[in-house]
Order: sequence, then structure tokens, then C-alpha cells
Amino acid sequence: MATVALQSTEGKWIMASTIMASAMAFIDATALNVVLPSLQQSLRASGPDLFWILNAYLLMLAALILIGGTMGDHFGRKKIFMAGIFIFILGSAACGISSSAPMLIILRVMQGIGGAFMIPGSLSLISSSIREKERGKAIGTWSAATTLVTMGGPALGGALADAGLWRYIFFINVPIGVVALLILAFKVRETKDKTSSKKLDFEGAIAIAFGLALLTFGFLRIPTVGFSHIQGYGSVTAGLLLLLAFVFIEKKSPQPMMPLNLFHNKMFSGTNLLTFFLYAGLGAGMLFLSLNMVQIQGYTQLQSGLTFLPFTIFMVVNARFAGGLADKYGPRLFLITGPFLAGAGLLMLSFVGQTRGASDYWITFFPGILVFGFGMSLTVAPLTAAVMGAVNDQFSGTASGINNAISRISGVFANAILGALAVLFFTGALQKELIGLPLHPQQKQVILGQAINLGDAQVPSDLPASVKKQIKTVYQTSFTKAYKKIMKVAAGLAFLAALTAFLSIKNKPG
Repeated sequence: MATVALQSTEGKWIMASTIMASAMAFIDATALNVVLPSLQQSLRASGPDLFWILNAYLLMLAALILIGGTMGDHFGRKKIFMAGIFIFILGSAACGISSSAPMLIILRVMQGIGGAFMIPGSLSLISSSIREKERGKAIGTWSAATTLVTMGGPALGGALADAGLWRYIFFINVPIGVVALLILAFKVRETKDKTSSKKLDFEGAIAIAFGLALLTFGFLRIPTVGFSHIQGYGSVTAGLLLLLAFVFIEKKSPQPMMPLNLFHNKMFSGTNLLTFFLYAGLGAGMLFLSLNMVQIQGYTQLQSGLTFLPFTIFMVVNARFAGGLADKYGPRLFLITGPFLAGAGLLMLSFVGQTRGASDYWITFFPGILVFGFGMSLTVAPLTAAVMGAVNDQFSGTASGINNAISRISGVFANAILGALAVLFFTGALQKELIGLPLHPQQKQVILGQAINLGDAQVPSDLPASVKKQIKTVYQTSFTKAYKKIMKVAAGLAFLAALTAFLSIKNKPG
């Protein structure tokens, strides 16, 4: 298929459909962070249940997004893109009627399968259909629009959650998906790599899916059973072995879904390592910031969502502009400065302790969110353009899949590893805070057992009223200490991303 101009009628339809479909997938991550308290109460979900609700989706994205991109190259990018949208909206509707946490976790897997075929299709269609000279601008437009919706997700989620309508976070995807399908069916032509064979790497997909699932399970179980338990060390070890098997399979496969030779390109390797560090920091930072605001600081879920508006505004104003400048001057400066500023913002947020609630927002959380948002707005479009520009057009779907998989894998690790760390930090702080309180050892054990629920830790009902008040304060103090440590880890990951860019990113891919 011949490439089209960004401003042509077909170019506009391509942009509209890819933005709408991508927005559906991306909004889930940010909106769900805000509605977790309502969801937890409605479905009576435990702390680990919440991490699984987040990770079930990310896990399938990480495992199958690679093969989703390859299938688009093989069978037709539009065809696979539309199949993904269809599965995703079915999964979303089913999630909306879930009656229990286990049911929602299973249906989030279905959403993830749809997203794995849908997300790489967006950038792949843009890269293969839009003229090369306008590609950076197109990707910048896509980044700005999808990020606007993504970062607007917390405000929408908060409003719906406060109204008791958290399920509409899922239902809202249905009409958006249907419109995107109609646009693709009638306004966008098919495009695929005609030189590609049709053999797909299902062995690799199975290895990475089970490897990531076992790692996630192991890390989320360690705070409860300890690393010495087989559920801890056994799952983590088996997961690592399966990921090593995945690398071996990819090395030997005639048609690998992750061609390892692409990583011989220093630019491609560097952008993906940068993506891993940055998005791990982003995911952990946003999750724990949202939990802190609602469960500890006393924000309503709508107020928590609205706190991200400065982030959204920066993305809208800067993303397309940064994408255009990266086209002209190269991505290196943006990919060093952006992650560094994002890390600085996360570090600033790590120093915020107990506040008086939303009335203190402007002098507590706002400065950090401002710097964090500005850094991310300088990074998103140049990073995406650098990834896609590091490979030949015939690998556009595969490259998109790999980069999206890396960002989702980083989210899985952020939720699993940093979630486990947060429980350990919370438990350690609780133990110190409980010293000297008039409690029996058995009561202390019950209180410590609530650490797995983090900010939703419940005060035992059999305690005197005066002691209950003390325990509630202890929970708040301990969570705040854990939050501060996690945010510093998130900041460190963003700084690592900036260092990676400094060492590996060039303005002209080599």
C-alpha cells in the first residue's frame, strides 16, 4: 500500500481510528488506579486481588503483544487490529458485569488478549501508512491524543467511582470500540508485509506468558509466605527459567516474534531499556500516589483523579511539539532531559508526608506532579519515534510489539516487585510503630497481618476506641513511610532511564 499524507482524508481516518482504539487500552491502567478503593469495597477484594486485577491485563499484554504485532505483519495490520478491538470490547463489557474479584481477574485476561492484538496495530498502521517525513508528527499527534485520554482517565474514573459507577470505566469502551471498527471497516485500506511467511512463534508466546505469570505470582506471594516457601522461591525460579527458555526459543526459531538480531542495533536496544526503566517508575509512581491520596490523605477519588490534570495539560501542549522537534533535531536531548525531569518529579513526590488533604495539594503534591508531567511530555513522542525509526519498515509491527511489550513487562514487574516491597516496607514500619502500644502479641500479629492490604488495612474490631484511633494513626504513618521509599525507587528507575539514553541514544540511528 502506498503511504498517504497525514492531512489526507485517509490519513485522518487512520489517525482517528488508531487514537480511539489505543485510548481504550491505555485508559484502563490510569482509571483503575483511582477506582481501586471503590472496586475493592464493592467486590470485597484483598490487597493481592487488586494487584492481580492490574497485572492480569498487563500480563497478557506483555506476553502476547509481541505475537500480535507479528500477526499484523503476516495477515494484515487492519485485520488483526480490528480483531483485537472486537475481543477488547467484549472483554470490557464482561468486566463491567463482574460479580467477584476472581471473575474480574479472569475477564481482565480477555481484555489483555484483545489489547495485545490492538495496541501494536495502532503504531504499525501509522508507520506503514503515513509518509516518512510526516511520521514523527503523526506519532506525536497519536501520543498527545492517547495520553490526553489516558491521563484524563483518573478524573473520569474518580467521578464515576464517587458516584458508585466504577463499572462504567469498562462499559465506556464499548461505544468507542464500535466506532473505531466502523471507521476501519469502511475508511482504511489493508496493509501487510507481503514478503513475510505465515509461521507464528506460539512456543515463544507460551514460554513468555507462563514465565511472567510465575514471576508475578511468586513476587506477590513472598510477603505472605516468605521467599523460603516453595510458592515464593519455586515460582520465581520457574519463571526465570521459562524466560531463559524464551530467549533460547527466539534464538533458534526461524520466525521469532522477538528477533534478537534487532537488539544488535544499539539505538533499538537503548530505547527499549530506557522504556523498561521509565515505565516501571511511571507505573509504580502513579499507582502508589493514587492509593496514598485516597486511602491516607483523605482525597475523594474525583479529587485524586483531578490532581493529574497538570500532567495531562503538559502532554497535550508538549507531546506533538516535542515529536516535531525530535524529527528535526534528533531524539537524544529529549530522551535524556525528559526522563531526568520525570525522576526529579517523582523524587519531589517522595518527600510528601501526611497532609491535611486536598486543601494542601498546591504546596505538597502539585510541584512534583508538575515536574514529573513536564518530563514525561518531553519523552513520549521522541521515544516512540526513536523506536520505530531504529528499524526497517518491514519490522514496524514487530518493533512496535517489542516496545509495547517492554513497557507492559515493566508494569508487571513494577506492580509485582514494588508491590511486594511496599508490603515489606509497610510491615517493617508497622513493627516499629507498634512497640510500646498496649497490645497483646496476638493482637499485634493480627495488625501486622493487615499489612498486605496496604492503605486499606483494617483496625481490629475488638480493641478499645482509644487504641483503635492509635492503630489508625499507626497505619497512616507506616503507609506513608512505605510510600516514600517506593517513590524514591520509582525516581531511581527514571534516572536510570536518563542514564541509558545518555549512553546509547544517537540522533541518527546506526
